[in-house]
Amino acid sequence: MSIPRLYLDHPLAEGAEVEAAPGQAHHLGTVLRRAAGDVVQVFNAQDGEFAATIAHLRKDRARFALGPRLRAPTAEPEVRLLVAALKRDAMDWLVEKATELGATRILPVLTRRTVAERANAQRLSVIARSAAEQCERLSVPEVAEAQPLHRVLDGWDGAPLVVAMERRAALPLRQAAAPLHPPLALLVGPEGGFEGAELDDLHRRAFVVPAALGPRILRAETAAVSGLAALQALVGDWN
Repeated sequence: MSIPRLYLDHPLAEGAEVEAAPGQAHHLGTVLRRAAGDVVQVFNAQDGEFAATIAHLRKDRARFALGPRLRAPTAEPEVRLLVAALKRDAMDWLVEKATELGATRILPVLTRRTVAERANAQRLSVIARSAAEQCERLSVPEVAEAQPLHRVLDGWDGAPLVVAMERRAALPLRQAAAPLHPPLALLVGPEGGFEGAELDDLHRRAFVVPAALGPRILRAETAAVSGLAALQALVGDWN
């Protein structure tokens, strides 16, 4: 039986007792059929990962007794994902996969051809946390509320923003990313592509790095996953 991993967003230390996050008691008791005395692991990016036992478990509350630290916190390369908001199922899937691929922040953006008008950041944050627990990551990416693309660009901090462009309008990603290093970000547009005015705006921004993601037309979620994987392999923590 695998040991459940649980993310806790408060300080962790050997010998401490800590309360479970909302929903974790129900998941442990009802879904996983665990009880007081069973072994779990708890983690966060600041303190690392700890062995623990369930000290107390009721329907809606649990408390963990922390044992020795299993893993110290480690730095992650900052690789953000900006993606034109997708329909619910595709967006849920993408947040899960982006978390597994090490995205440190996920920012849904609204463009003129975006297929969804909003993204439920609270629901997506729960998906990201669950994915981090499953993939043995120590951190959970922040999922931001959806904002218009131009507003995100106006407030950008200057980190290189790799933009998935039409393949005839940009260098291959390997060449475009060669001189880059984190922090950086990937921007993937909507299924119908960026409109001309949006492309003009992107090209005017000094931090934008146009890149092509290969010879085939990709769905937005495929492009995002492919681009993240390639960036991690070229300049991130797969390198």
